[in-house]
Amino acid sequence: MSENAVLRLRAQRLARATRPFLARGNRVLRCQRCLLPQKNCLCATLQPQLARSRFCLVMFDTEPMKPSNTGRLIADILPDTLAFGWSRTEPDEAMLAAVQTTDYQPLVVFPGSYADAGREVLTTPPLTGKPPLFIMLDGTWTEARKMFRKSPWLDAFPVMSLNVSTPSRYTLREAHGEGQHCTAEVAAALLEQAGDVEAASALKQHFEHFRHAYLAGKPHHPVHYQESML
Repeated sequence: MSENAVLRLRAQRLARATRPFLARGNRVLRCQRCLLPQKNCLCATLQPQLARSRFCLVMFDTEPMKPSNTGRLIADILPDTLAFGWSRTEPDEAMLAAVQTTDYQPLVVFPGSYADAGREVLTTPPLTGKPPLFIMLDGTWTEARKMFRKSPWLDAFPVMSLNVSTPSRYTLREAHGEGQHCTAEVAAALLEQAGDVEAASALKQHFEHFRHAYLAGKPHHPVHYQESML
């Protein structure tokens, strides 16, 4: 089993749990790396890539343990991805040190409409200068918005407000609003616009494989009926 930061974070979260975490479909026998049903395991298909860009996932509480989480797909493809649990009152010291890097330009990935007046908002990743460190707030929309509002250590960094024009292919959870995309879809779009085309393509492919493998274990999911009509 290859290691990455999301797997380590998941192990830490499980270690301090006081009771078992029961996600939907908890009776299914799952691969403990990809969290897919064992018969649909994707671990053998992983093809890690190199990229100029780097990602830092700030994950809300139980997010690393959810089988439907797509943040860990980023770490599957880009093994140097960072991952930390979020705390409003006690932010991880290692996380604070990581985002103060002088080797990368930290950018908080979030809709620019939520940025305070006067805060720098970018709509495309920088192609020159320091490579970008994309800080992604990984959770439900409500959780991500809470992390954005209640993380003062983020306030000094520009906001990366990306417009993804293609409809979301993520159907594993209900979207909060029209036009929203999952973490992996946003990451793939960021990579593509930042010039990391091969990594973007690999992440898109991995996401599609993950999506189909996940839904294969849910035969009554509406997507089966939708895709059978295409």
